[in-house]
Amino acid sequence: MRKDTQLPRRDFLKTSAAAAAAFTILPSGTYGRTRRISANDRVNIATIGCGGMGRANLQALASMNHVALCDVDWAYVDSRFADIPKQIENASKRAADSSDAAQKERSLQQVKDWQALEAQLPKAKRFTDYREMLDKQKNIDAVVIATPDHGHAVQALAAMDLGKHVYVQKPLCWSVEECRLLTARAAKTRVQTQMGNQGHSSDDARKVNEYIQSGAIGTVSEVHVWTNRPLAYWPQGIPRPAPLPVNAGSLPWNMNGVMTRAAGSFGSFTPPDKLAWDLFLGPSRQVDYHPIYHPFNWRGWCDWGVGAIGDMGAHLIDSSFWALDLDYPTSIETTSTPYNKDTYPLATTTYYEFPARGARPAVKMTWYDGGLLPPKPAEMGDEEFNKGGGVLFVGTKGKLLHDTYGYNPRLLPRSLHESTGVPPQTFARIKTSHEMNWIDAIRGTQKTTSPFEYSAKLTEIMLLGVVALNAGKKIQYDGAGMRVTNVADSDALLKRVYREGWKPA
Repeated sequence: MRKDTQLPRRDFLKTSAAAAAAFTILPSGTYGRTRRISANDRVNIATIGCGGMGRANLQALASMNHVALCDVDWAYVDSRFADIPKQIENASKRAADSSDAAQKERSLQQVKDWQALEAQLPKAKRFTDYREMLDKQKNIDAVVIATPDHGHAVQALAAMDLGKHVYVQKPLCWSVEECRLLTARAAKTRVQTQMGNQGHSSDDARKVNEYIQSGAIGTVSEVHVWTNRPLAYWPQGIPRPAPLPVNAGSLPWNMNGVMTRAAGSFGSFTPPDKLAWDLFLGPSRQVDYHPIYHPFNWRGWCDWGVGAIGDMGAHLIDSSFWALDLDYPTSIETTSTPYNKDTYPLATTTYYEFPARGARPAVKMTWYDGGLLPPKPAEMGDEEFNKGGGVLFVGTKGKLLHDTYGYNPRLLPRSLHESTGVPPQTFARIKTSHEMNWIDAIRGTQKTTSPFEYSAKLTEIMLLGVVALNAGKKIQYDGAGMRVTNVADSDALLKRVYREGWKPA
């Protein structure tokens, strides 16, 4: 590993309250060394964030050695682990009931993976603070990060500095600057990286590329992308919990009055005994605990998540970014329902303008969330949009429609789809899961499909929708210089303020 880049000594608090118990993650002036792993070796994995997507990642990586687990809320994690027998039962039933050989095989493999994971979990060392885990657990080869968005970058940087390969759930980062930091650190440390946008490794995602790049719908200059998030998933467009004012009884029943009453109705709570709330907050500012934030609902709150575009943009914007070889957009504008800057709006529309590149003309892309949909093209006939999410490419010869994750790509009109047939296969298929693709890259037998050099720029494009929302106007963006040219203090939009003791080196 390169040693010519001097890193300052990084002292972290071992616990949230004990400044005297600081410990050092990385000696000054060096990056950690990676263990040489052969094609048949089992990789030693540590997971940070085990109850949500982390549990799914653990299951997908059940054939590896799970040596350490870290989470700030072990009561929640244990409730999720206790559900594993039910997952085994459900997968077994799907296998028994399926008449499709491929589906039966997938279900049987899920049974094996859940059983293998269940056997390993009691043996893995448990931690509450990832910094302590990285300091004390010396046999870690690779780290899976499936925590709320605001912690991704600081956790990934700490792991990479120690020479650990990293798999980070989407979105890769909380701020634009963090995207650049992770890209640079991955290049310097040369560890294997992957963002958890699992659809990127699917056969259908590759077929989307093959349709577009074979010219099946001609030249594309317009794309529409939508998701129904956050509807029916998590709350947005709501006030932060706050005590009722003394004049609550005389408040008007207008929007402000209703929102003030709503904020007061949420009540106040103390953190559960097994929740390390200060560690949950991590690099974000101090906010009092409330169950409206955790678990899961953090995604809609501006302190910790980046809303619907952060949740689903990596699965939906991915296809146009990939197939059209998009560069940084030159302008972005986001319109929305009311936005209080505590939670993201209930619904937004973001308009991107991407410059021409090579023979491809400029591209306009529109993002819709909260149940908003693009205009339905006549070529769809009686077919309706998948309201859960999808992408519509508009070309000079026709259109291409696909569902979330790139699934089920089809050409419009139907006659074009039928006359074109299956496009030539020019993209290699991934025979394993997205997670195991990362493992095989660690073992030197594959390349990761969504490394940081790719996924960080995709994430930055997603986050620019939030930047434009916070700017409150159409922004002009200089991607090479990482600045908003028509806002005086663009750093305030592109960078974050870290809580004391949490700023990455």
